Amino acid sequence: MKKQNVRTISLIVCTFTYLLVGAAVFDSLESETEKRRWEALQAIEDMIIRKYNISQEDFKVMETVVLKSEPHKAGQQWKFTGAFYYATTVLTTIGYGHSTPSTIGGKLFTMCYAIVGIPLGLVMFQSIGERVNRLSSYVIQAVRKSLRCKRTAASEVDLICVVTTLSSLTIAGGAAAFSRYEGWSYFDSVYYCFITLTTIGFGDMVALQKDNALNNKPQYVMFALIFILFGLAIVAASLNLLVLRFVTMNTEDERRDEAQAMQALQVAVKLEGDVITANGSILSGYEGHEVQSNSSGSTTSMCSCSCARFSANRHKKHQYKARRSPSHIRHLLPEVVPMQDLSYDTHSLNADGLDIVDTSSVSPSKPHRQLLKRNVSLLSFRI
Repeated sequence: MKKQNVRTISLIVCTFTYLLVGAAVFDSLESETEKRRWEALQAIEDMIIRKYNISQEDFKVMETVVLKSEPHKAGQQWKFTGAFYYATTVLTTIGYGHSTPSTIGGKLFTMCYAIVGIPLGLVMFQSIGERVNRLSSYVIQAVRKSLRCKRTAASEVDLICVVTTLSSLTIAGGAAAFSRYEGWSYFDSVYYCFITLTTIGFGDMVALQKDNALNNKPQYVMFALIFILFGLAIVAASLNLLVLRFVTMNTEDERRDEAQAMQALQVAVKLEGDVITANGSILSGYEGHEVQSNSSGSTTSMCSCSCARFSANRHKKHQYKARRSPSHIRHLLPEVVPMQDLSYDTHSLNADGLDIVDTSSVSPSKPHRQLLKRNVSLLSFRI
């Protein structure tokens, strides 16, 4: 089995195992709290219904009104400022869900806008991440040169440390600002920054959603947008180092397999081009050329053969004939030299169990099949 298949199966097993472990942990941490919260909400609902003597249907209407009016506390969501904030959450795939289009035109344009915008955003953030990594490598080299270190080149470990530090500083600084403007605890602000920059975007905590912030606090709106875009660029730099290396492993293995296959094919073609002369010497790469004898200078009769195919059964001769046409090998055999002319005792060779064919009896009607037998006999004699 190929490395790529083993790696893919291993990743699938590890991912599902990780999901099962996560589900078990979340169940143990959150299920009891959810149950208690639901019981408290039901008690409050029953108390309100009894106190104000309203029906269950009226209470559901009140509940719907409260939920639907929540986004409007930030001001008009679909004016230019709010629409720009919404477009940012679409392009970055954060998707808070705090505001969603309600018209058919808005939903249709959201789908078309996302088809173009999401790939554009991914490419942009990836490019920015590469530039950040390149800048980090230059800074590391400059610092090491100033300190006169022996090794000045920045390694992947150095870059990972740099972008991890930048990501931590970005989250820490953003959490301090959101804690001040939104009134959240610092831990909740860190949680919001992490969920935002990893594009999870639960929507349970969303900035700019109170005190009509979209209309009354333009500086805060600008800070939130810059934080999202800059933070995503830093995260993209981290992903460029941590994730893409593993993503491209399959591609590298496939290219390596293709290169090995091409190399093996070239070796096989070279073996098919080898020729064996009558005096037993092997000449590689001669195809379509005459070979001169080392001793007398005369043209030596020789055979073109594939060593791999001569070890197979004789019923594969027609495959050899199809692969090397008669016109192709005729120039390699300028004349048919009988075995007697080579001063070999064919009777004694036959007695030793070697398959020698007397080419003097070759019929003109089947010259190529007999020549093939003669080639095999020459090879067998040489071995």
